[in-house]
Amino acid sequence: MSSRIPLALLSALLAASPAAGQRATGGFAAPNDSLDRMAAAVDALTRKVWPSVVQIMVTSYGAREEGGRGEANVVVGRQQSLGSGFVIDVDGYIMTNAHVVSGAQRVQVQVPPTNADGSLAMALSGKQDIRTARIVGITTELDLALLKVDGLKTPPLPLATYSQLNQGSWVFAFGSPGGLRNTLTHGIVSAVARQVDPDSPQIYIQTDAPINPGNSGGPLVNIRGEVVGVNTFIISPSGGSDGLGFAIPSATVRTVFKQLKQYGQIRRQDVGIGVQTITQAMADSLSLSVGHGVIVSDVLPGGPADAAGMKVGDILKTIDGQPADNVPTVMYYFRLRDSADPVKIVVTRGMGEQTLSVKAVEERNEFDAVSAAVDPVKNLVDELGIIGVEIDPRIAAAAKGLRDPFGIIVIARAAGATADVPLQAKDVIRTVNNRPATTLAALRDLLKAIKPGSPVTLQIQRESRLIYVSFTID
Repeated sequence: MSSRIPLALLSALLAASPAAGQRATGGFAAPNDSLDRMAAAVDALTRKVWPSVVQIMVTSYGAREEGGRGEANVVVGRQQSLGSGFVIDVDGYIMTNAHVVSGAQRVQVQVPPTNADGSLAMALSGKQDIRTARIVGITTELDLALLKVDGLKTPPLPLATYSQLNQGSWVFAFGSPGGLRNTLTHGIVSAVARQVDPDSPQIYIQTDAPINPGNSGGPLVNIRGEVVGVNTFIISPSGGSDGLGFAIPSATVRTVFKQLKQYGQIRRQDVGIGVQTITQAMADSLSLSVGHGVIVSDVLPGGPADAAGMKVGDILKTIDGQPADNVPTVMYYFRLRDSADPVKIVVTRGMGEQTLSVKAVEERNEFDAVSAAVDPVKNLVDELGIIGVEIDPRIAAAAKGLRDPFGIIVIARAAGATADVPLQAKDVIRTVNNRPATTLAALRDLLKAIKPGSPVTLQIQRESRLIYVSFTID
């Protein structure tokens, strides 16, 4: 654990300590109540958090280089990687980064004992509790993934209220940097809302708490043991911690957890407008009342904003009471909004203000439409524990990035499924042991023809890549 103490705190502690030269009997320094209280607080924190932090072990297949005497041969081999995660729900749900489990064929988690406390006894214990986890949902755009371990009774960590986080707050990073389990570091919040890319709506917590590869997916917690963010990446020319660590805020984590748990994917809200950043040239040429901010560049005819009376040229002032200062902030807000209530939007129009109540609608894609039409009984593939749908000409025409116009789209994990097959929503099953699976009937027939205990390899499309998924038929 890092032993740095902020200067202000150090000064206060020194002021509370005995005067210089004053010593207790026997030449030892007198006890310092402030330091003892601080140590006790950190000890209580570790006892609360450690039982809920897991190490994630991912097995995948990919290209690796082999060769001798200057030769470089690319072969496909098994790869193993490590990351971190934490229990977020009492039913065994675990949150981590999407990049930790991307392309995984198998995901396992090492669960600490319920009495994990960061002590020497725990560090020296050889006990291991390794469980198989399944991927419930992934959002690569937000770099978060939700896993589930059936039967896991570990207490979840609470999520902090992001709006109460302040610059300078103490934070602690739990995880497995470099595969070193049960590693704890601490620092402060360097910035509460850092936009690394000005054109991206993603907002991060910046911290100087040492974070290294392997910390990804682990919790960044406050002094009360509440998760303020998910440790995600660092900026470092050396590849190690340079004090520039970034975590996904708890507000994002909370919304993503709810939606991945319920739907297996992220569903955004939309009000039917297009927005742009106001430039000085735009403000001058359009005679706008302000020289910065966000202007409504489009209002979808017949959409919610149109029905509420919004006009092209309106300047956004607030959304549900929150300042609408720039495009990334506006996009970020709608990405995370999870309420059925109308959106309260205040706009500047001419020299006056208008308050609009706009009914938000969910953005839907072709995958949502397919999901809504699925029959959980007729579309069940029991051998894989999934609900799937055949790709027909209509779906093939609407789907983006589909390699070939055939296969079975994985819609969801079947309720109560016992099959341990590492498939996730939106995977496209193409072949079974190199034999095409063009229909649900063909897929079932191919799987039923395989004897129990025999190996099976599926070729699937996951996002834009073709990968193999291997397992054994029960």
